[in-house]
Parts: sequence; structure tokens; C-alpha cells
Amino acid sequence: MKRVAYLIAVALFLSGLVHLGILVATGGTWEGPLSWRKPAVFGLSFGLTLLTIAWVASFVQLRERTRSILLGAFTAACVLETALVSLQTWRGVPSHFNLETPFDALVTRALAGGGAALVVIIVALTLASFRRNPATPAAMRLAVRTGLLILCVAMATGGIMIARGMTLVFSGDAASAYATGGALKPTHAVTMHAVLVLPALAWLLSRSAVNEKRQIGIVRLACVTYLVIAIAVAIGNIVIL
Repeated sequence: MKRVAYLIAVALFLSGLVHLGILVATGGTWEGPLSWRKPAVFGLSFGLTLLTIAWVASFVQLRERTRSILLGAFTAACVLETALVSLQTWRGVPSHFNLETPFDALVTRALAGGGAALVVIIVALTLASFRRNPATPAAMRLAVRTGLLILCVAMATGGIMIARGMTLVFSGDAASAYATGGALKPTHAVTMHAVLVLPALAWLLSRSAVNEKRQIGIVRLACVTYLVIAIAVAIGNIVIL
């Protein structure tokens, strides 16, 4: 399943690059619910995230069948989210907060369902990462646990943005939903990729001449630094809301 996830991750990333190319070539706007930026960002971000989770999951103590099920479900959710956002952009309609037609409402609900599935899977992986796993070096265990915990914050901010936007839509203020629904994007973005940065650092250190104790110290410092940066971004994000 990991190999399949890697291949699909590359395909999603390439999709993001294609849509980015369309955005640049057409001189389109980078803002708004109809921008080609959305499928570009979703393709690039989900491609990178899927690639990361497929790799990081190998350091989590799980039965192989459970790992395959979680990774398969995560892969399917990533494809669903990216495909639906891209579809709606090609149709020239907003992907999120759009209840204009029965089909658009179905897409909006499917995106919400896919997001919920991603949250459940990430929480499950995070909990599993705290199981005793002597086969994984201590520095890597610390990096994976911290990265997944921070990723849970990204999932939470994503859920808050969707809930806030849908509340505005149901109250009859769709314009405000499109204008403010993504207000927590900076926090969402900075917390998305700690799960790649921190384990990547631990992996590089494991292939260096640095001893294990020193590796743990460096990774611990990196974790604290990333947390401080994420908190600073979140505070700044909340202040300007």
C-alpha cells in the first residue's frame, strides 16, 4: 500500500503543478473561491502530505493490516479532496460553502466528509505513535510524535474554517463565508508540514556522525522551535481576525 500511496502522491503533486501552470499562464487571480490557486494548492499540499504520511507511518507501531487500512483510507480521502476541488474549479463554481445546486451541495458535503476522515486517521496515527516502539530510534520517535501532534492542530483549524464558513452559509451570508472562511489559513499552513520537517531532520541526523544523545537534543530543540513558530503564527492569526 505504501508504494501505491507514493505513486498517487506524485500524481497529486503533478496535478498541483499543472494547475499552478494554468494560473500563471492565464494571468488569473490568486484570490477568491474561483481561483486556479485552489486546485494548485490542494494538489501540491495533499501530494506532499500523502507522501509524508506514507513514509512516517512506517515509524509507527501498527499491525501491517491496520497500517494498510489507515494508509488506504488516507490516500482515498486525499484523492477525493483534490479531485473535487479541481472539478469545481474546472466547472467555474466554488468548491467549498457552495449549496447552489444539488450537485454542488453533494460536493460540499463530500469535501466535509473527506476532511472528517482525514482527521480521524491522523488522530489514530498520533495515538499509535505513542506506543512503545524500540525498533524506531528515539530521535525519530520524538520527531514523529511531535509532527503528528502539530498536524492534529492543522486538522482542527481546517475543521474550524469549514464549520465557520458553513455556519455563515446556512445563515444566508454566503459572501462572508467565501471572504472569511479561510481566515485561519496561515495557522493551517504552518502546522501542516511539521510532520515532514521534523522526521526529515531526524532521518538526516541518523545518517550523520552525530551520536544518539546529541541527535535527540537537536531534534528536541527543533521541535520546541517549530512549536514556538506555530504558536506565534496562530496568535498573530487570531489577532487579525
